[in-house]
Amino acid sequence: MPDPKQPASGDRDDGGLTARIGRLALRPMRAVAQAGRGALTDEAERALDGVMSGPLPEAVGRSLVEHRVVERFATEVLEARSAEAAASTPSGDGERVEQLVREALENPEFERMLVDAIHSRLTTELADEITHSPAFKRVLTNVMTSPEVRRAFEQQTAGLGADVAAVSRKHAHRADDSIENKVRGWLRRPRADDSPVPFAGVGTRGTALATDAIIVAFLFVVGGALISLVASLFGGLRPTWLAGLLAAVGWALAVVAYFVGFWSTVGQTPGMNLMRVCVVSASGEAPSGWRSLLRLVGLALSVILFFTGFLPALVDARRRDLADFMAGTTVVYVSDEVQP
Repeated sequence: MPDPKQPASGDRDDGGLTARIGRLALRPMRAVAQAGRGALTDEAERALDGVMSGPLPEAVGRSLVEHRVVERFATEVLEARSAEAAASTPSGDGERVEQLVREALENPEFERMLVDAIHSRLTTELADEITHSPAFKRVLTNVMTSPEVRRAFEQQTAGLGADVAAVSRKHAHRADDSIENKVRGWLRRPRADDSPVPFAGVGTRGTALATDAIIVAFLFVVGGALISLVASLFGGLRPTWLAGLLAAVGWALAVVAYFVGFWSTVGQTPGMNLMRVCVVSASGEAPSGWRSLLRLVGLALSVILFFTGFLPALVDARRRDLADFMAGTTVVYVSDEVQP
């Protein structure tokens, strides 16, 4: 009994015959394809040669240049590489490096190595070579002569002078009150109130007068030296009494020009300006030239009389001395805001 799953013998013969007939029918087509493959390849090569020899390559190149295709492509590639590098770098590397540096600086061994290196002979020799080199001297000269350094020295000098003047004023003002209070206590004439007194006392006056005396003496010595130098070209001043007389007259003129000139113009000498005091008349303005001359005469008498002319300032309500009584003036404190 034939197996139903196996095809019958007649069916197998028919299928094989059909396959052979199909292969025979396709054989001419395959032959044609085999024969035409070479012809198609040759035709494609000729077409490609024609295209490359025409204007198309030049037009394509011009378009690439005009539209900056290569440049944009390279830029995008570089940006992509940079982004990849940044993304691949760990974010904590900077903090890690900083931590390592901090730990190294805090390490006692590292500190000891630095100290040994600083105190080594090589460092000393290197420092000597650097300090004696022409380049270092040139740089040091440029730095020391620079406007910034000169300005810094000027500021430091001005600041030191201002500090010394401020301390001097402070002590002089205290001396005004303390000396007056002691004298008034001995005479049992205390002030009616404890409010600050706007008039300058003997402490401030004395400091200002000493400063002015130093300035006048310096100017006189410099002027006398210049006159002597010029006179020496012609054998010097003869006789001796004439030289002494001229010196006395010159000193008197210098004192008058100094005190009268400053009092009558700005109301204060450089010494009084340093102590922040000025002399004023009854109207509150600087005294005239005549009043200034009278005040200078009173000042000279106060000194000649063994400084007794300054004693009235210890008991007077407005702290006036002999010179102030003669010229009708007073000496008052002046704040920095109203300096002339």
